[in-house]
Amino acid sequence: MPQKEQNIGYLPDERPPIFKLLLYAIQQVIVMFPATIAVALLTGFHVSTTIFASGLATICFILITGRKLPLYYGSSFSYLPAIIALMGAKELAGATLNEKISIAQFGIVMSGLISILAGFIVKRFGKESIDKVLPATVTGPIAMAIGLTLAAVAITDAASVPSIVPEASKQVASNMAWIISLSTLLATIFFSVFLKGFWSQLPLLFGPLVGVVVSFIIKWTTGLDFFKVLPESASSNLFALPIFTLPKPSLMAVAAIMPIAIATIPESTAHVYQLDIYVNDLARKKQAGKKYDIEGKLGLNLIGDGIGDMVAGAIGGPAGTNYGENISAMAITKVFSVPVLIAASLIAMVISLFSPLINAIYSIPQPVIGGLEIYLFGAIAAQGVAIMVEKKVDLFSSKNIAVIASIMTIGVGGQYGFGGNIPMFGLNIPCIAGAAIFGILLNLLLSIGSKKKQQDK
Repeated sequence: MPQKEQNIGYLPDERPPIFKLLLYAIQQVIVMFPATIAVALLTGFHVSTTIFASGLATICFILITGRKLPLYYGSSFSYLPAIIALMGAKELAGATLNEKISIAQFGIVMSGLISILAGFIVKRFGKESIDKVLPATVTGPIAMAIGLTLAAVAITDAASVPSIVPEASKQVASNMAWIISLSTLLATIFFSVFLKGFWSQLPLLFGPLVGVVVSFIIKWTTGLDFFKVLPESASSNLFALPIFTLPKPSLMAVAAIMPIAIATIPESTAHVYQLDIYVNDLARKKQAGKKYDIEGKLGLNLIGDGIGDMVAGAIGGPAGTNYGENISAMAITKVFSVPVLIAASLIAMVISLFSPLINAIYSIPQPVIGGLEIYLFGAIAAQGVAIMVEKKVDLFSSKNIAVIASIMTIGVGGQYGFGGNIPMFGLNIPCIAGAAIFGILLNLLLSIGSKKKQQDK
């Protein structure tokens, strides 16, 4: 009977036998891998460093949270528009890749302070205090604006043609690019909709693989080579250390990236509540005789997220958050073991040293990335809608409409009207950051009036 109970699953403070532990850990790495490398490819950050940073940040997160929260830290899509805009800013036109990354790193490190501050506020005043400042009417449209500001990038990359293609072959190459990107997009969508169980967590891996296969077929049949030339930083050795860079102080990076942390707080919060339900359900089924207070550690989770951003940013990795994909994989397998996640972190750090794999990732055709972007960036925007639906936001309220409309117009309009930075009062204000700050202040201002009306009634 004890053996049967053990096979039900593993709680956070339980450790599977070593062989099972390694298999479960590899499974966690596979789940986090597609999204994490996608962020590296989209932002221009070093792939090996990004993978290494996710593992190191996860270990730091687990230690900071006292080994109580079985969560994996990975690169976040929410930061994509800010980092992409910063890396392509005119002010950095003459900078090398590592110099651009160093400047972005400073904004990423500073963004960790937002999560840490939110964590301390939750610990001191409770979750309701965060809900007042960051209701769904603010966080929802911010997420929508983040996704929509990247729409042009996705379509441009989907139609991307290698620069070496002769002018006479450009039209044919353009058609082939669309075949590759649409194959990637449709495959990713079909996999995300129709795959079940553990496999349903891997559409971001299988979709691009279909695009790569199509690219090989096009190269073999037409001679058009969409595979990218490896960067100078690529290593020809079997193993190579990631490229570590140091943050370089920049107010521009702080203004562009730091406020984005606001958008990750609701997502991280939802993951903690989701995890609490799963873990305690397993504890009841195993008759563990105790309750795991995951929900009560929300503040600690946000502090851990902030520390993760600082650790990742300090060595050259993108900002991130805890991964819903890994939570879903744990829910499917019923393995919530913290030792499994520590092992997964170490495996990810070792994988980041394996040069052939890193070089293969670098060579992925741009239309494949573009097809994936169409899905990902739209999913970010859809997540904003989901936040408002879940929180039952009243879209007939004049106050809510005012906040949502302002955030959406400033965020999206700033991107397409001014290229991401809105000139105002002699300053260049990043559109997403400006939209977020304006939305927060407007909501607080209008809430004062709402309270007075309620008191009068």
